[in-house]
Amino acid sequence: MNSRTPIVRTMLVALTSWFSDSAVAADPPPTGQTFYPAGSRQSFDGPEKLFTGDVRVDMLFPDNDTAHYSGAYVTFQPGARTAWHLHPAGQHMIVTKGVALTGTRDGKVIEFREGETVWCPANVDHWHGATAHAAMTHLVITGSRDGENVIWKEKVTEAEYYAGQRKKAKTAADAHALSAGQRAIVPIAALTANGNLASLKTAIRSGLDAGLSVNEIKEVQIHLYAYVGFPRTLNGLSTLMAVLDERKAEGIADPPGRAPNPFPEGMSSLEVGKAVQTELAGRPVSGPLFDFAPDINQFLQRHLFGDLFARGILDYQGREIATVSALASLDGVDSQLKSHIAIATNVGLTAAQLTEVAAVLGEAVGDGEGHRAEQAVRAVLSE
Repeated sequence: MNSRTPIVRTMLVALTSWFSDSAVAADPPPTGQTFYPAGSRQSFDGPEKLFTGDVRVDMLFPDNDTAHYSGAYVTFQPGARTAWHLHPAGQHMIVTKGVALTGTRDGKVIEFREGETVWCPANVDHWHGATAHAAMTHLVITGSRDGENVIWKEKVTEAEYYAGQRKKAKTAADAHALSAGQRAIVPIAALTANGNLASLKTAIRSGLDAGLSVNEIKEVQIHLYAYVGFPRTLNGLSTLMAVLDERKAEGIADPPGRAPNPFPEGMSSLEVGKAVQTELAGRPVSGPLFDFAPDINQFLQRHLFGDLFARGILDYQGREIATVSALASLDGVDSQLKSHIAIATNVGLTAAQLTEVAAVLGEAVGDGEGHRAEQAVRAVLSE
């Protein structure tokens, strides 16, 4: 349902328990210039029915008989945004701190920064707010027409909020974007990790159609046992078997692909693993955790970086795409996700390719997975 009321009155009426009736009284007719000292106007939290997340509104000046526009600072905490709304006389938005987003019904999202301005014309449905990872403050100058300056509508959903950002990120991807095979690894790894076997069947079919061999898909799932455990890996392999049986019954002969490499002669899995771990990380890996539990690092070196990486079939980039996609699909492993995004850059994956991994996760797996990967990529690249 649309809500047709001036924005100042709408905000204050929603907070009647906080402010007295005098708070909404009209300003007296001016006899000269009017001075509004800092902090002299009302400030309040954005009402829950009109905003998502933590929002603070600091009124600056009202409209009057000759200037039919008002001004306010609005501060959004990470992930906060307005509901859908329109302005009968339009609105200017000027960022004073941070990075702002504003989206329209066609899915387009504009990202603008401190000192930059967006003009929203009259009667255009839109929302605006902060990015998911940082707070933002903008100055809004809102026109009035026939006593109205805003018409509120329904709240912006999580899907709407993140979809526009993924589309923007995908558009920004350069010529070094993922290959078809690399893209296909993303949902196979993520859905193996989160155990969504029905969707995994679809992702496996798409991966085979995109040119992945049977052994490449099998290797993605074998690789992930070190990150998601044997139960999810075994379930994933069983799903792959079922898909291959179905396709064989349909007359489709999927190529098996390359076999695993023989293990390097004269070297132990620990020796191979130490060399691979150092190459991936860009330096010998050490730290308080491995000082506390050195055995766990030896297991990593022997089994993950030694036995698995020595098998070939997937190159280092493919293995890191699989790892990042899987970790982005799990709760509580943000530090490991960021570590592997850093490793991914060490093995040659570009910012655009990692951004596309996040975009594919959002499209093919879920908004939460895509958002988690996107935020981790941004954090690592900014460091």
